[in-house]
Amino acid sequence: MSGDVSKPRKVNNGIVAAVCLAFFTGMVGMAYAAVPLYKMFCQVTGYGGTTQRAEKQYAGRVLDRDITIRFDANTNGIPWQFEPVARSVAIKIGETTQAHYSATNKFDRPITGRASFNVQPEMAGAYFNKVECFCFTDTTLKPGETLDMPVVFYVDPEIVNVPELKDLKTITLSYTMFPVEKKQPVASSAPAAGSSKKVPDSEASLGG
Repeated sequence: MSGDVSKPRKVNNGIVAAVCLAFFTGMVGMAYAAVPLYKMFCQVTGYGGTTQRAEKQYAGRVLDRDITIRFDANTNGIPWQFEPVARSVAIKIGETTQAHYSATNKFDRPITGRASFNVQPEMAGAYFNKVECFCFTDTTLKPGETLDMPVVFYVDPEIVNVPELKDLKTITLSYTMFPVEKKQPVASSAPAAGSSKKVPDSEASLGG
């Protein structure tokens, strides 16, 4: 009699264990999926200060209003000297502009780096459009190599229609460079260094 009673209990315990295992596996899968999904959400909406990757090279109109773009650079666990060539630039809202960062590998072997980015104030991220950027790809530097890293961008004129941003005078573009271990480098070119400059709308190509 006792054997008959214990058999359903074993079956029930097995079902409970299977359900718990499936739940745990599902939670782990959701945790891994949450990071890329959150990143995608930020890129689409500009949430968290994430800038937008522009689908077109120009805003279509340029307002007669200046805004200052400040440039910030940080490193996280990578032996590079990483900094903006110019600390700030004043541009017209809607004007396509090119600025430059500089990176030098201070280590004794090649290092591949990747840049994360955001803007402050965070709400402005949805209106800060990058046409070309070194942050779109990984970059490999040889020991002692210095690389000029351009970024081409514009501020969407629609920003003046946002009540919280209509009087905004300054936007800060911030990058953090961190190491990426790769067997094959993604990029290893060294264009000539330059300083921040405005790119006229007549130029056929951007990104230097």
